[in-house]
Amino acid sequence: MALGLPSVLPNPQPAIGELVRDCQPTFSFEFMPPKTEQGERQLWQAIRELEPLQPSFVSITYGAGGSTRDTTVAVTERVATETTLLPMAHLTAVNHSVAELRHVIGRLAGAGVRNVLAVRGDPPGDPTGEWIRHPEGVDYAEDLVRLVRRSGDFSVGVAAFPYRHPRSPDVATDTEYFVRKCRAGAAFAITQMFFDADEYLRLRDRVAAAGCDTPILAGVMPVTRIGTIERSVQLSGAPFPPALAARFERVADDPEAVRRLGIEQTSEMCQRLLDEGVPGIHFITFNRSTATREIWQNLRVGART
Repeated sequence: MALGLPSVLPNPQPAIGELVRDCQPTFSFEFMPPKTEQGERQLWQAIRELEPLQPSFVSITYGAGGSTRDTTVAVTERVATETTLLPMAHLTAVNHSVAELRHVIGRLAGAGVRNVLAVRGDPPGDPTGEWIRHPEGVDYAEDLVRLVRRSGDFSVGVAAFPYRHPRSPDVATDTEYFVRKCRAGAAFAITQMFFDADEYLRLRDRVAAAGCDTPILAGVMPVTRIGTIERSVQLSGAPFPPALAARFERVADDPEAVRRLGIEQTSEMCQRLLDEGVPGIHFITFNRSTATREIWQNLRVGART
């Protein structure tokens, strides 16, 4: 396919792929594009409250089916120009032609945004539904990685799945797909959320056994209410650890106890990951700052920076 001339980024920002290899461990935050005025106020409150922690970078997600494309780009541009934070934009292939994808990439380049997380994405409405390629789009995440890399001097990340991607028939196939994305040009990866450190460690081991050394950041999200458990299963496509679910069930009638357990469990898991040499931890915030700041303090991140 004709790609035209690669974008030239003005005053290019640091490449996250290089930061992850040179400045381990990294700590980063994930935000979602807002859908309402109230949501926008909440997002920017969270950003301003977390900015003083000086994370390695922040990421802005992409709505299902590309539903928040323009908002994702706008928020990423604003983070790049109005804050001290290093932004990364998520980019998905769902419902987008190659021309549309190149337009988004060009807008990011125009704002000096160098870092992109390339994911194929889920179908709109039903994440488990049939994935249908746009007639003028791309088939797989590895194709999207190549498209972004050929479009300019971008540092590209991809998703990793500790359990396995819901559409992968087995762990071995999932590992093969992941390695192909890395060999297409991905410089780093971020996992889908998980709640058992062993799941991450098994993923890291099988990727290494396949001859791939791409750094894999751990995507974490604390359980702050019982409903988070069901939501995490829907978002990740992975079963929630039964033993941990039982611990939460014992305090399910006490919201404060649920939250305390969630912060404690995530803090302990993150500390174990750091002890095991994880290259970075990526906090999924859902546009709220309090739980992330508490875990940050428990890990004494400030003492490391």
